[in-house]
Amino acid sequence: MIELYTWNTPNGRKVSILLEELGIDYQVMPVNIDLGEQLTDAFRHISPNGKIPALVDSENGLALMESGAIMIYLADKYRRFLSVEPTRRYHQLAWLMWQMAGFGPMLGQAHHFLHFHPGKSSYAEARYRAEAIRLYGVLERRLADRDYVGDEYSIADIAIWPWVARFAFHQIDLNDFPRVRDWYLNIAARPAVVRGYRVPDPQAAPPYPPG
Repeated sequence: MIELYTWNTPNGRKVSILLEELGIDYQVMPVNIDLGEQLTDAFRHISPNGKIPALVDSENGLALMESGAIMIYLADKYRRFLSVEPTRRYHQLAWLMWQMAGFGPMLGQAHHFLHFHPGKSSYAEARYRAEAIRLYGVLERRLADRDYVGDEYSIADIAIWPWVARFAFHQIDLNDFPRVRDWYLNIAARPAVVRGYRVPDPQAAPPYPPG
């Protein structure tokens, strides 16, 4: 049995969406980061960095932190959503790394300064708004001639999608990025994505751009 330690954040939803796409049984272990539950000794024993998500696989006793590592592990274990063909696999991994190294961290800063704490620093707001626009532009260009970032639906798309789902936090109009908008809506229509988005909050629903 897989145990998923998570909360309703983009990084948490990456893994719950993948688990729903895989169609395997798993147990949700909510970690309320608003209450600091990620800082307990018990959770840090599983995730030394004190961040969600984390995963424990009771079949082999493996405990993993870091969403990207968790997604690669699950994709390899169940042989889905990560190509075995070398060129395609490495492109998918490259876009997964792009999300982890840039798209996620930079948009996380946009969340902080543009959505949660506006008016604290005009410099930071301008910096991260500009970087959000640049990163959405990178994704727009990648999708110009393909339906998915790695040519087929993969963990790269699953990792990027929950961050795009917070487009309002980034002050981004998805209609300004039509290929990203279409990609986002296509993935949002997948039943497994909707189910995964609702973990651990069953009332949550993916947002839709106007128009």
